[in-house]
Amino acid sequence: MTSEGIVSALNEFSTCDIGDALVKLKYPNGGFLDGVTMYSPNRHDAKLFGQVITVKMVDAACKTSPSLPKHFCDYNEAGKVMFVSQPHGMYSACWGGLMTTRSKYLGAKGVVVDGRFRDIGEHRDMDFPVFARGQSILGSNGFTRASEVNIPVQFKDELWIQPGDYIMGDADGVVVIPVSHLDAVVEFCTARKKIDELTFEALRSGEPIGEAIKRLRQ
Repeated sequence: MTSEGIVSALNEFSTCDIGDALVKLKYPNGGFLDGVTMYSPNRHDAKLFGQVITVKMVDAACKTSPSLPKHFCDYNEAGKVMFVSQPHGMYSACWGGLMTTRSKYLGAKGVVVDGRFRDIGEHRDMDFPVFARGQSILGSNGFTRASEVNIPVQFKDELWIQPGDYIMGDADGVVVIPVSHLDAVVEFCTARKKIDELTFEALRSGEPIGEAIKRLRQ
């Protein structure tokens, strides 16, 4: 299967499918971005999938970290997903309606914020996918600033987001898929999908769930 075919196949699965695969492959945290949920669009069938552009935010008072020559939002690319890493514990937002407007113009698929955002109504009006840890009424000015783009950023413990990784978000949550694991994830998910179909069929026919799982999934 070509690389394009693998990516296309991957998009057929859900975050739950992919998380199960990454747990089986012993990837840190199963790739699950714990605590990050969907805020926009406001519909359960929405899905975000694409390659990552990472952004590292720092405290606005930090004088030692690098600075960017242009606004970090302008680094968006068509068909990609921006992942914004905000210092933990900040109560301000690092994403808002102006950024979504610019990102949508550039053709970005959506944003995942390891931190807070604001202007929820504006994102929903634009039908732009926004996943985040939480909300704020405060902007970033005076609180945080963008320092670097397209560098590895740490999510939690051994789970890092690398530029070029793939990220998927849906109503269940968000998962990051490293490029090195794409083939294995697709292989696992394809096999598991067939098993799931047989398991659902057994349950609909009246088989006790414990027996069905033991017979088909173990």
